[in-house]
Amino acid sequence: MSSRVAPPPSRPWLLLFVAVCLVAANMRMTITGVGPLLDQIATDQQVELATLGALGAVPLLTWAIVSPLAHGISARLGMERAVTLSLIALIIGTVWRSLPGGLTNLWLGTALIGASLAVGNVLMPALIKRDFAGRLPLVMGVYTALLGGAGAISAGVVVPISAIRVGDGTLGWRVALLATGAAVPIALGIWVWAVAKRRRDHAAATALETPAGPTASADPEPSTAERPEPTARPRSGIGRRIWRDPVAWWVALYMGTQSSIFFIMQTWLSPIEISRGHSAENAGLEVMLLQIIGVGSSMLVPLFFRGRLRRSLPALIPVLGAIAIIGMLTMPALMILWICAIGIAAGASLTMSLTLMAVRARTADAATSLSGMAQGVGYLIAAAGPVSFGLLHQASGGWALSLVLVLVLCVVQVFVGFFAGRDRTVLAGPGPSGAGSR
Repeated sequence: MSSRVAPPPSRPWLLLFVAVCLVAANMRMTITGVGPLLDQIATDQQVELATLGALGAVPLLTWAIVSPLAHGISARLGMERAVTLSLIALIIGTVWRSLPGGLTNLWLGTALIGASLAVGNVLMPALIKRDFAGRLPLVMGVYTALLGGAGAISAGVVVPISAIRVGDGTLGWRVALLATGAAVPIALGIWVWAVAKRRRDHAAATALETPAGPTASADPEPSTAERPEPTARPRSGIGRRIWRDPVAWWVALYMGTQSSIFFIMQTWLSPIEISRGHSAENAGLEVMLLQIIGVGSSMLVPLFFRGRLRRSLPALIPVLGAIAIIGMLTMPALMILWICAIGIAAGASLTMSLTLMAVRARTADAATSLSGMAQGVGYLIAAAGPVSFGLLHQASGGWALSLVLVLVLCVVQVFVGFFAGRDRTVLAGPGPSGAGSR
């Protein structure tokens, strides 16, 4: 019998949690900063504002294309290494986007940013499912709140940064866009450190085992949620079967409608407010307010996603969004109120979407596959949102018809949320509670 005694249990999840938070904080900043700068970019590049509306769709299109591939990338490289490479690509894309030379670098850099974020979008919920199973709603809420919070900061600061005086001119929109990725190298460094520590901890735990089993220890064994697990690579077959699963499609449609609403508002709220006489700085701050409000609502979802509300919450959240859009159409003088309301709905909807990707899968492997499929379909739907909104504005000469489109999306999300909220899991039928579709 071995005389070795295991060291006191640490919290191997803590550093990884910090790394997850830093990654989350950098997964929206590079794209939420674009909307408040659209007027500047259009003026500088002498293009129609409606044309640049398609720029808001570029990340969504790349997410739609790359997201279904993320499962295979993870299978070949492992989740941690795939996320590492995505962060490196994010740095390259951010720099590329800000290089001088017409709109070519702007579009291509934005596409690379979108591709890099797609991998993170898919793998991070699955990684949270794997490493924080006992804290899933809480960690997912924090993760989503940081997505929105950091995105809000980006939306609020890009215009002031672009306006900083340098000699006879200003820093301009290129430097402002470059600044949105300033924290990515920090996130990359902490992420690499956390992954390396996780692997060392797992190797040390394995080394303490004997042929007869784990060595005796005076300390209780850490919970499953706190104990590092070996990095498992996804099995083949699930990635194909997920596309035939009806539960997966409801989750995907929910993802698509909520993403379309969010990115429409994130892209076009600033131009709407500028057209109503607001300054570019104030319009950027209103986009920031939209997302800050969403941060708070993101944190509330774990509190309500339980008991009887667990099934109905996905359908109830977009009702508030519909009320906000009706208010924008009928009582525009109360715009700040409606911005807050749509912010609450948008933040809660995103958390709800990511939570559904985790709870509607029984394993991290299934969660990865579901996340890739749902985000691929969802962002393909969402990509049409900012473009359609801009085209309707251009055709009608106003914003009313465009906002009606958002209202329709809210109604569809309510309907889809009813089915996505049923307690079922992909590839398995009834969920853990044993409640089937009723």
